[in-house]
Amino acid sequence: MHTLHICQGGIFCGVEDLSAISEHLREPDTVVWLDLEAPDADETALLHEEFGFHPLAIEDAVRDHERPKVDSYDGYYLIVFYAAAYHNAAAADDTTPVIDLRQVNLFVGKNFLVSIHRQPIDQLSRTIARWYTPHSPLGSSVSGILHGLLDAIVDDYFSLMDRIADRIEDLEDSIFKRFSDGAIEEIFGLKKHLLMLRRVAAPQRDVLNVLLRQDTAIFAPGDLIYMQDVYDHLVRVTETIDTYRDLLSSALDSYLSLQGNQLNQLVKVLTLWSIILMSTALIAGIYGMNFAVMPELQQPWGYPFALGLMVAVAVGLALFFRSRKWW
Repeated sequence: MHTLHICQGGIFCGVEDLSAISEHLREPDTVVWLDLEAPDADETALLHEEFGFHPLAIEDAVRDHERPKVDSYDGYYLIVFYAAAYHNAAAADDTTPVIDLRQVNLFVGKNFLVSIHRQPIDQLSRTIARWYTPHSPLGSSVSGILHGLLDAIVDDYFSLMDRIADRIEDLEDSIFKRFSDGAIEEIFGLKKHLLMLRRVAAPQRDVLNVLLRQDTAIFAPGDLIYMQDVYDHLVRVTETIDTYRDLLSSALDSYLSLQGNQLNQLVKVLTLWSIILMSTALIAGIYGMNFAVMPELQQPWGYPFALGLMVAVAVGLALFFRSRKWW
């Protein structure tokens, strides 16, 4: 599926004929935006025929699971970026948090932008709609469009971080208030997804660094401040990810400490009961010895005395343990 958008002299329109792209590119006041979703072989061939992209760049652009990067070619960039969203697992009975990363590949030239992705990218459709808005702040330049798109992707990271923060608070409540046994599984799952997000967010800072160096004359000097703003947001996102990973590590340590403390308390209670029962069993063992000569055997009060002695010893030990706050 593909859509082609042309902006010529501030006038926007959608174009169906993809074979005319090269003609639009030759017009200096025209901006071309081609969006390809899950491109087929014909649409992939169009990238070389109409835009003249390098075969290696096309190969990277249509391949999944690429590391975030920016490659500089003659007159254009290839940018690999990732959009992220937070949602629960598809199973109705599974509330494990999932961070969904979707790769978007961008060819950026002086008067064109080509976006390639396998799955729908909400930030792309929002940026296109924003671009079509009268008096749009994106303007009619590629640098404005690129800033709007990258800014939309990075800003959505903040809402993602807010969702993760709420989830961490729920996990802390489940540990300290309810001590849920499933908390440790969720902690490990969330740490895994945060690590995955960290592996994407950190290289994307390098992508912005390359764009800020302006090795290719695509951005006007006044546009760089907007890219610097996106870079600053990415730095904040990366720092927030590190902070939340530390919080989860602390929550995990607290969970293990509480679990160990509960086990220690259980062992202590069992040990105290063992001491009490051992003391009473000692008395019962003494009075249970089968010797012919035992002074208590012939006494009518011998059995009640033995029982009373065992109760007294048990209560005395319990009060002693209580006074030492061992119980």
